[in-house]
Amino acid sequence: MEFLTKFPVMDRTALMEMRKGIDFAFRDFSRTYGDAIEAFFDPLLYFLVWLEKLLINSPWPIVIAVICGLAWLGSKNWKLVLGAALAFFFIGYFGMWIDTMATVAIITVCVIICMTAGIPVGVWMSRSDRVERTILPVLDMMQTIPSFVYLIPILMLLGIGKVPGLIAICIYAVPPIIRLTNLGIREVDKETLEASTAYGATTFQKLKTVQIPLALPTVFAGVNQTIMMALAMVVIASMIGVKGLGVPILRAVLNQYLALGLLNGLAIVALAIIFDRIAQEYGRRIQKHRGYKK
Repeated sequence: MEFLTKFPVMDRTALMEMRKGIDFAFRDFSRTYGDAIEAFFDPLLYFLVWLEKLLINSPWPIVIAVICGLAWLGSKNWKLVLGAALAFFFIGYFGMWIDTMATVAIITVCVIICMTAGIPVGVWMSRSDRVERTILPVLDMMQTIPSFVYLIPILMLLGIGKVPGLIAICIYAVPPIIRLTNLGIREVDKETLEASTAYGATTFQKLKTVQIPLALPTVFAGVNQTIMMALAMVVIASMIGVKGLGVPILRAVLNQYLALGLLNGLAIVALAIIFDRIAQEYGRRIQKHRGYKK
């Protein structure tokens, strides 16, 4: 009965050889293709550095005015605009302006990448049940695997810096927008699609004029979740060289600085609330403007 109480375990020597084989194979891969991969991400690094310097070096009243203008264009809500202005003013007043601009830069780039890659994948999933069954386990793994685990191969390939942190944030933040784009398109009313087919609309025309507009509230919910998850990764990304609000929070954790951690944490919360409200209001306004009802 010993085999029932003692779980069978792989031979220790064989297990070590397997681990060594995986480690050596990935190390050889990183040495062979690491430079090419770094060169591939160079344009992204240049854009991120340019945006960060632009936000940091621009006069703060102009930055706040631009943010308020974008908030107004997105929401048409003066209360949200006033809240955004006050939030950014107090962020600067408490000495967190530079870190906040660095965080805004990396979150902006991350959301652009996630939308550019995630929405087409979500549309692709909505067109095929087989594709959906194939991609869903990958999304599950991306959301559940500990972030420190996939930081290891990224660091081995690209080292410490902005790009590895940006990639790690994107891996963690992109699943919601893919899932909700797929869900939103699949939930479009079948009778509406049949009516557009009766009028002779092609597959692309139905997608462009019916499915995506009707799915916009769900898609923007995915954008909101992507922003929230990207902001949640800011602190972890600071461990591999990403500047921003995560750096002082990490320092506060290591040195038990309560006030420092609390202030920078509240700054992240303020960014999350502002971005979330703008995205939600923009989605509602587009839906109302187009005359669709969920």
